[in-house]
Amino acid sequence: MLMMDWQHLLYVALPMMALLGLAQLWVSLAYRRWSRVRNRQGITGAEAAMVVLREAGITDVRVERSDGFLTDHYSPMEKVIRLSSANYDQATIAAVGVAAHEAGHAIQHARAFFPVHLRTLAVPLANGASLGYLAIVIGIVLMGKALNPITLIGLLLIAGVALFQLINLPVEFDASRRALQVLPRIGILSAEETVGARKVLTAAAMTYVAATIAALWELVFWMMRLGLIGGRNDD
Repeated sequence: MLMMDWQHLLYVALPMMALLGLAQLWVSLAYRRWSRVRNRQGITGAEAAMVVLREAGITDVRVERSDGFLTDHYSPMEKVIRLSSANYDQATIAAVGVAAHEAGHAIQHARAFFPVHLRTLAVPLANGASLGYLAIVIGIVLMGKALNPITLIGLLLIAGVALFQLINLPVEFDASRRALQVLPRIGILSAEETVGARKVLTAAAMTYVAATIAALWELVFWMMRLGLIGGRNDD
């Protein structure tokens, strides 16, 4: 019977919590650093998002304020960019960088960027990790052996999370690429200021990289525990 589960805690949960925590710390430090630096044009995040959208010929996307810290996102179903209050109202390098990144997502949607459509299809897979873990535990308890139909369903749910994270990476990287190209080109940020925006967006991208590593390692761990790789089977 599978031991539930000091090995998962030691080899997966704690290391991945540390990795994700470090990634969040990085983005928080980068954001706080550049949220103290006002951009020379005095353009707020909301204004920057609207300028970037207008430059791309997009007129049917709204920009709204949202509550919370770094709750910024683009809703393709509603065609709304929601910026946290600080990024909506403040004329800082960080605010403009984040706003342009979200505008980049709106541009992806308008241009039918293929990975965006893949991500939309994969969204139902994103929350399968806890269900997958539960299915594996139940499968072991009920069936008395590691590899059985229930544990395989659990493994597929965990694999779905990893797949979603892999699909999400090019979407996030491309949105940042678009933002960092357009901001200096249309004069919102100088080349020097764009360096600061790049640091913020790079730190933010690392949170997605960390989430992908965590999802893949979770998948590999369970494949090893179920004997699908490495020759081990914890009956």
